[in-house]
Amino acid sequence: MDRHSCSIENVEKFINWIEERGGVAIWRSINLSNPGKSWSSPALNKDGTPTTKPSWECGNSPERVITSAADIDVVTEIEVKRFRIAVRRGAQGMMLKLTDASTRRVRAACAKAEETAKWSNYHFDMETQEVIITVPSDIVPLDKWMEEHDGK
Repeated sequence: MDRHSCSIENVEKFINWIEERGGVAIWRSINLSNPGKSWSSPALNKDGTPTTKPSWECGNSPERVITSAADIDVVTEIEVKRFRIAVRRGAQGMMLKLTDASTRRVRAACAKAEETAKWSNYHFDMETQEVIITVPSDIVPLDKWMEEHDGK
């Protein structure tokens, strides 16, 4: 089974969900316009009932529930490239999309970053209208991370 990753910003949440909320539920997108998207949530609400889907784009039940910290990796990423992007209105007018040229630039930058890393990610800073390409710099299993940080 694929290992699940989390950023340092989400470590405390994931630990809480494993220890107190029945685990980390992984929800995959069923939206054909957004096939690679996923969400993480606690498996159970505070009252012990199963968590409902976090988005209309998810199926009605999680793809899986992770109950062991050993099955989650804490990933530290570093920025390797940043550049301005151009956007346009989507077909419905409410959504912004990258222009075709910006899409090609993002894909090329990710491919270049992956020449020296396991994978690359990107996210957008809409305030500066830039894309930020990152790669993993450190990957530690969550249980080991908890040992190194006294369970916090």
